[in-house]
Amino acid sequence: MALPSSDLNFDNAVDYHYGRFPPSQIDYARLLNQLVKATDAIARYDQMLKNMHNSEILLAPLRNQEAVISSRMEGTVSTMDEILKYEADYREDGKESATTRSEVIETILYQRALTAAQHAIESGQPLSPFLIKATHQRLLSFGRGAAKTPGQYKTEQNYLADKTKRNILFVPIKPEFLQDGMDQLFKYIESDGHPALLKAAISHVEFEALHPFKDGNGRIGRMLVTLLLWQSGVISAPHFYISGYFEEHKDSYIDTMRAVSAKDDWTSWSILFLEAIEAQAIRNLAIAENVRALYERMKQEFSNVLASKWSVKALDYVFTNPVFRNGRFTRQGGIPSASAARFTRVLLENNLLRTLEEPSGRRSALYAFEPLLELVRV
Repeated sequence: MALPSSDLNFDNAVDYHYGRFPPSQIDYARLLNQLVKATDAIARYDQMLKNMHNSEILLAPLRNQEAVISSRMEGTVSTMDEILKYEADYREDGKESATTRSEVIETILYQRALTAAQHAIESGQPLSPFLIKATHQRLLSFGRGAAKTPGQYKTEQNYLADKTKRNILFVPIKPEFLQDGMDQLFKYIESDGHPALLKAAISHVEFEALHPFKDGNGRIGRMLVTLLLWQSGVISAPHFYISGYFEEHKDSYIDTMRAVSAKDDWTSWSILFLEAIEAQAIRNLAIAENVRALYERMKQEFSNVLASKWSVKALDYVFTNPVFRNGRFTRQGGIPSASAARFTRVLLENNLLRTLEEPSGRRSALYAFEPLLELVRV
């Protein structure tokens, strides 16, 4: 955040670590065990994704979780249900809603910004300052961030403050040194010096310490983790999200990052980051197992109640669109429209779908696949 320096308390503030990046000392003896555990956990997560016949069944709810949690860490509070309803309406009408809370749209923009960055890299763009700026511009294109110079580096000093917004915890790099700092960061990212997970740890904390934008730095910094892990080949697709662990351990997350600049303690930060990777990978595996078990159970139920060769197609649709407008399902679900119309009626009768909104005017009914939502709400 950028704040006027008057009335701020700098007594406990830590300043950026000028001249000490990249780190000259990492204690491998301290972090090696955690590096091995994190590497093993994320490899098992990635292998699970490869083995799923339709990984989108898992990835759709994980992306929504990440968007909600990462945005919530920056004070943007929305719910999974709000996000899914907005997406259902957008898919139905192809229009942005003018009445939706700005917090919901800001969370949607997080999803879109990360997806756009992934597509850009898939099309051949390098992970670069240009791509980070473009991602930031998309992230802050609407809502409270739209007035905070989207896509442009900061020109005024910004600060990280406590909840009162008065006590300064950290003073990022000064604007006049920012370009050099970003150049150094991406030179480090392109180097071969550290194992990929350790490089992601150091790159993330350095980005947060640079705090290059007026707003949105935390969200961009967490996106950077996913993109780095993917680019380095640690994960085979850009679908690993870390905000859940950081939110639950926010005080430790902030304190350990501050210690990098205050004490040159890159090792403790790296250990915490690797713990986050391991814990999040284990959690994602558990979610995946629950989703997969539900899918297998529902496959039999859908087959029984629908009695149709299209039952698996209907099942895949509600797993990847757990809140949906009936009109889109009947038009674009890949199922003959007459069958799709019958399916929704039968699924409602068997309590496999719940009605959120009755049809009104030209807008079709809104349904929820509650069994999946119960597994993935945050």
